[in-house]
Amino acid sequence: MKYIFVTGGVVSSLGKGLAAASLGTLLELRGLQVVLQKLDPYLNVDPGTMNPFQHGEVYVLADGAETDLDLGHYERFTNCVLTRANNLTSGQVYETVLAKERRGDYLGKTVQVIPHITDEIKTRIRDVGANSGADIVITEIGGTTGDIEGLPFLEAIRQFILEVGSGNAIIMHVTLVPFIKAAGELKTKPTQQSIAKLREIGLQPQVLICRTEMPLDTEVRQKLSLFCNVPLDAVIEAGDVDHTIYEAPLNLRDEGLDSIVCRLLSLETKEPNLSDWKRFVQRVISPKKRVRIAIVGKYIELQDAYKSIYESLTHAGASNDCGIDMVLVDAEDIEIEGAEKYLQGVAGVLVPGGFGDRGVEGKIKAARYARESRTPFLGLCLGMQVATIEFARNVCGLAEANSTEFAPETPDPVIAILEEQKDVTDMGGSMRLGTWQTKFLEGSHAHQVYGKTEASERHRHRYEFNMKYRQILEEKGFVISGTSPDGNLVELVELKNHPWYLACQYHPEFQSKPNAPHPLFKSFISASLANED
Repeated sequence: MKYIFVTGGVVSSLGKGLAAASLGTLLELRGLQVVLQKLDPYLNVDPGTMNPFQHGEVYVLADGAETDLDLGHYERFTNCVLTRANNLTSGQVYETVLAKERRGDYLGKTVQVIPHITDEIKTRIRDVGANSGADIVITEIGGTTGDIEGLPFLEAIRQFILEVGSGNAIIMHVTLVPFIKAAGELKTKPTQQSIAKLREIGLQPQVLICRTEMPLDTEVRQKLSLFCNVPLDAVIEAGDVDHTIYEAPLNLRDEGLDSIVCRLLSLETKEPNLSDWKRFVQRVISPKKRVRIAIVGKYIELQDAYKSIYESLTHAGASNDCGIDMVLVDAEDIEIEGAEKYLQGVAGVLVPGGFGDRGVEGKIKAARYARESRTPFLGLCLGMQVATIEFARNVCGLAEANSTEFAPETPDPVIAILEEQKDVTDMGGSMRLGTWQTKFLEGSHAHQVYGKTEASERHRHRYEFNMKYRQILEEKGFVISGTSPDGNLVELVELKNHPWYLACQYHPEFQSKPNAPHPLFKSFISASLANED
């Protein structure tokens, strides 16, 4: 087993996750089996209870784990199917160690960061490798070198490398090389300081990924190599991509990153075939057509809040040889000024998920606009619920229809909490999470879109369609076209006599990949293109 540890220095948000995922892509295309893992130093047990404004999107894995959004990059860029073992936080580590201490597993010893916390971290790294059967484990350490909460993870890695042998593990350090405009030059000192901090801890990077706005010339590369004790050819330039994040593997390949890593880890592999990846990137960069899609959300200001949705639209666009012009609309603006001002002229409307009542009435207005104007509509999770509320109010005459999440006393709770959820007090990890089976109504639009009668999809929600209202809605043209296998839970709905109006309770965005777009997104973009014409 070979191990690659990805650390970061100088500042956060440099793209360690993207660098790790891109390396995973290149190594897979060389015929190696790769698994990726994220170690996050924050004390939350998982990101599940964190506000998207704080941490961005919560990405949900097949086994129901609520994880960091970087795991979305890992699954999109590689063939990995990850589990809760692939995302470890300080909160999880301390929770596990303290539970062992309470049980007496440490036989009365004093419990300390070294060895108990570091041993737990090392165990989780080993388990991911052992259980995956992969050739290489790529482990990203969140945060920035020098953060006090990250020190136990770096110490664990120091011990781990000593145990497996330096020939079986390397460190890839992602760092900023800033361009100082007034001086007109790139500065290496921040990177030198970052590496010095790592070396104080006992870690020496073998590869340096330099995030930079300007090309690294030979002199700068030589300086970084000399002062950071990294071979010259392992000083890798990682400039900002021109058009799409999917250019990153191609750029890193041009820098020889995968060849260097294979040499350092003594791996004999074939050269990677990047033709399919290049074809996808070319379609993203130079599409034959373009289409305007409105995303009506409540976290629009933060790009990372809907990361998987934006990427899924990109995948679907490329499959239709079409560029996506995303029109980001704050649902609260629609509440105040109406839907037509913001949605007139778009070819498709997408309403994503969310929690809480802020902006909900704006989302309901967006669903009504798409229904009445016959604009293709895709609702995801809460997007399905607001579509249901809108239809109940404006087509079925249930003027006060609502969800009990927003209006507990509503006389017509078309969306309500499940009985088994009513007594839940802990917020974290207590929703309907992970992979559930959906059975499609034969002959329905959903059946046509998927091309099969069943599918497995990932969920993250607490409230459900209230089956007491099924007949009332269906009599008016509302179609329940996807349910749980026992028929008790509604998973997907559509409308009769509308060119394309589908809304699902699950999150299809978590299973879309560059060269394998999710069928719902692919069909939605195709319908939007037809509407644009």
